[in-house]
Amino acid sequence: MTDINEKKENVKMHLKDLRLDLKKMHLAVTEELLIPKPEEVKTLIYKMDKLLKAIESK
Repeated sequence: MTDINEKKENVKMHLKDLRLDLKKMHLAVTEELLIPKPEEVKTLIYKMDKLLKAIESK
């Protein structure tokens, strides 16, 4: 697999993971009226930073 294809797959994986986590958080807020814990938000921010680094790296 080429470096570009590996990068694309890595970004896809990160996006799918983030999307799943955000969907779960959204359901908790809208259906159960639960505010996310600070640790959950920090984890998502960490994952987004990781994704950003993967996108920006050359």
